[in-house]
Amino acid sequence: MEFRLLGPFEAWHDGAPVELGDLQQRYILVVLLLHLGRPVATDRLIATVWGDNRPRTNLVPGYIAKIRKLLKDATEVSLDTTPTGYVLRVPEDRLDTVRFTKLCEEADQARRNRDRDRATALLRTAVALRRGQFLEDLDIDRVGGSEVISPDEAYFDALGDLAEGELAEGNHRWVRDQLWPAVHAEPSRQRLAQLLMRALLTNGDRVQAMEVYHRTREALDEYGMETSTDLRRLVWLAQHGEPLSTLPPRPATFTGRAEELQVIESHLREEGPGLVWLSGLPGVGKTALAVEAAHRLRSRFTDGRLFIELNGFTPNTEPTPAAEALARLLADLEVPAERIPAGAAARAELYQDRLAGTRTLVVLDNARYAEQARPLLPEDPGCLAIVTSRVTGDLDAGINLRLRPLPADNAAELFRRLVGTPRVHGRSAQVTDVVTRCGRLPLMIRVVAAQFRRHEQWPLDHLIRMLMQAGPWRRDAGFGDTGAVPYLVSYQQLDGPQRTLFRLLGHLPGHDLSGYGAAALMACDLADARKLLDGLHAISLLEESTPERYHLLDPLKEFATSLAGPDGPHEPAEALGRLLDFYLVTTSAAAATAFPFDREQQPAVERKCLVMPMFPDQKAALAWLGAERPNLVAAITYAAEHDFPEHAWRLAVLLSRFFGTSGHLKDWTQTLELAKRTVLANQDNRSGQAHVLLRLSTAHWRSGRLTEALEVAAQALTRWVALGDVQGEADTLCAIALPMVGLGDHERAIAHFGAALDRYERTGDRSGQAHALSQLGALNEQQGDLELAERQQVTAVELLRTVGYPRGLAHTLDNLGSVRQRLGRLDQAMANHAEAHALAVDIGDRSLQAYTLNYIGNAHRRAGRLNEAVQYQEQAAAAVANTITDANLQTRLHLDRGVTCQARGEQPAALGAFQSALDLATGTGDRRTQAQAHHGIAQALHALGEHDRATGHWHTAEAEFDQLRAPEADEIRHERQQLPCACAGG
Repeated sequence: MEFRLLGPFEAWHDGAPVELGDLQQRYILVVLLLHLGRPVATDRLIATVWGDNRPRTNLVPGYIAKIRKLLKDATEVSLDTTPTGYVLRVPEDRLDTVRFTKLCEEADQARRNRDRDRATALLRTAVALRRGQFLEDLDIDRVGGSEVISPDEAYFDALGDLAEGELAEGNHRWVRDQLWPAVHAEPSRQRLAQLLMRALLTNGDRVQAMEVYHRTREALDEYGMETSTDLRRLVWLAQHGEPLSTLPPRPATFTGRAEELQVIESHLREEGPGLVWLSGLPGVGKTALAVEAAHRLRSRFTDGRLFIELNGFTPNTEPTPAAEALARLLADLEVPAERIPAGAAARAELYQDRLAGTRTLVVLDNARYAEQARPLLPEDPGCLAIVTSRVTGDLDAGINLRLRPLPADNAAELFRRLVGTPRVHGRSAQVTDVVTRCGRLPLMIRVVAAQFRRHEQWPLDHLIRMLMQAGPWRRDAGFGDTGAVPYLVSYQQLDGPQRTLFRLLGHLPGHDLSGYGAAALMACDLADARKLLDGLHAISLLEESTPERYHLLDPLKEFATSLAGPDGPHEPAEALGRLLDFYLVTTSAAAATAFPFDREQQPAVERKCLVMPMFPDQKAALAWLGAERPNLVAAITYAAEHDFPEHAWRLAVLLSRFFGTSGHLKDWTQTLELAKRTVLANQDNRSGQAHVLLRLSTAHWRSGRLTEALEVAAQALTRWVALGDVQGEADTLCAIALPMVGLGDHERAIAHFGAALDRYERTGDRSGQAHALSQLGALNEQQGDLELAERQQVTAVELLRTVGYPRGLAHTLDNLGSVRQRLGRLDQAMANHAEAHALAVDIGDRSLQAYTLNYIGNAHRRAGRLNEAVQYQEQAAAAVANTITDANLQTRLHLDRGVTCQARGEQPAALGAFQSALDLATGTGDRRTQAQAHHGIAQALHALGEHDRATGHWHTAEAEFDQLRAPEADEIRHERQQLPCACAGG
């Protein structure tokens, strides 16, 4: 006899259904089945089945007799009476819940053994057992209630695992048909929604994929939860029709490599995560093959194709550390900057989490050795990594392909495609001679073909003579038997200025160069520099990264570095000094335009440069800083290591505000650490030390490293005092106070802000006075002194109106409105927030707009206008969706959204919002915000009746506020004393 619980309760014998009797008898039989092989006492049966409606007489023996009667023909099933109760014994394969569990366990083992076909077959059988919800025709409370573990969750896990396997086999229509009912019934299950969207998108059903996303988002909104990054990536794909991709463009003249491409495609049919390691000579076409393969495999990797340069053999550039590469890949995977962990191990874990369950291809270009690439290799069996390197890989898994020069016919075909057929028609022998002298290496063939294409009057014989006359060169450079003769031939055709620029580009710090940078290197005007760059690009000696920005490929950079100029070794040093001057002067101008209120606090720049871009407005200045950011970071590194200390520390200080406001925390800290090392080496440079240490303190504070921030700021303060710079003292006192606030040392923070205020008054810095006053007001608001806080915020607003600083005024108006909300002056508060919002819109600051909209929503909530509160807070979230990486802002939005949900009685949504706030606050180290989040979680859990879970959060919130000496601690104690449940505590 077979029993089925995965759906309506049924029993079958010899292919026919069995009549199971009345409802009470069915309940008793189910209870026995749920305790299979274990005795169930009579009292337990009565209490479970009848509950408070206990029958006057014991009906259990009668029902047991009836059950035995219907089981009499099933010899393999028995119902025994024991001293402790009744025991039902059924073979495991006759109960569908047990069969389901066993099949899932076997599928897990098959996956571990990399037997994907067996795992899929087992899961298909397991999933087919379910006919509906677990015991859907019975009242679950009458068979055990909360003690009964429903297999529904395990079913959805198995269904997801099966869908993964079917998608891997290309059975997207099967996945679509199977998942539609499940996602329709359970739209909040993000994993199933994601798999269904993948199946629909593969089938071209973009509109239906969008419908799935919107249903899931609406379901999650009810719980106050956000959609996952994977779902947001899929909806982007549904909207735009293209998968996530950071691949370079497909090589236009790619030729040959059919055998290698076939090997790569064949490797995808193997079990486990894919890995292809491509090695070979520089210029042999490793990157071109990797990019071509990635483009060809587009239909197989529907979740994304990523590309990252590891700089393993790039001259004058350090190999990219694994931690930095992981940060870039996570950013490409749309992980917000504040969610990217600091450590390499944590980044690697998050990276693998993001790739889990996806079909993503990752190209790791130019790896120096296996250990550099290892942390970047996807672990999910649906993913593939293609690694290029000059060395052969020694990783355990995957395949190694050592690229040889192109076969003669492919090399000749490439040359013909590059130069055009008419000029070489009927010249097969000469073409073969040319490509042979190029070592049949694609890059060398491209360089020589570009020269031949440029000189329309050259016959092939002339080109061959030139290649012969150049002779062997640099055979030890790793270019093969031909050396770099083709490069030398092209170099010899250049005029003097072109040769000079080409040589200097070999020593360039950073990846690429603009026309202005080239003008600095060459000490010429902009028009001449652009002409030189365009000429080198026309003959394939330069690549154009983006419009009017150029770079050398690695083999050409090596070749350029090896060339000696007429001025000997002094040539690059002098030219790079001019380039550093250009970067320093231009960065100073850009920073002054982008952040005008920082001008007085920035170090003076006395260097000169011939030409530089002009910045008519903030947008232009920020665009230049953003485009040059990697090169400026490289310039600081070069300056720190090549005896340009003034350039190193001044550049780092000038870029500090830009790095901080744009969210580039790693660049911010890294450059300032380099600058710190540079300025501390010169004990006489107290000014540089003070500037660097002050900015480094702020960078540490923003990164949540509060203790380090305090230590560095204290070191900065002693230097400002020694310099007699009162303005610097004031700024640094504020820098010391900020981490003190986060660490809960409010009394000392107030003292330091007060001391800063005194110094700002002495120097007449009204903007600084306003900043210190507003911070003091915020602290006094936290301490409950609302009247004093309001007076301080009003004074700060008045000061900022006189100096015309809209961003600072908007923030301070929000702070004033916050105090007035707590004082009950809602009309005044609303006016403050409305003015702040108008200022934010005028200056185009979306982050500031979100703050102001959120505070307007809070004011509506306090006034009892809950629908308006939701409306404004949704606008606040929309203003920064997927664009702003300010963790403090995101935390505030979650906290206030949670309070609004509580006011509306939406406790599950409130709980989700408070938990999100706690996760973010834990990452930033903000103790007060953590305490607020714990308090909100405790209130939500209490309202949901989960008092045991709430207790820990009550305790944590109260203890944190106690340590912060905040009035909320007493408020929480009073609140708990009124509760009649376990939340009251001991």
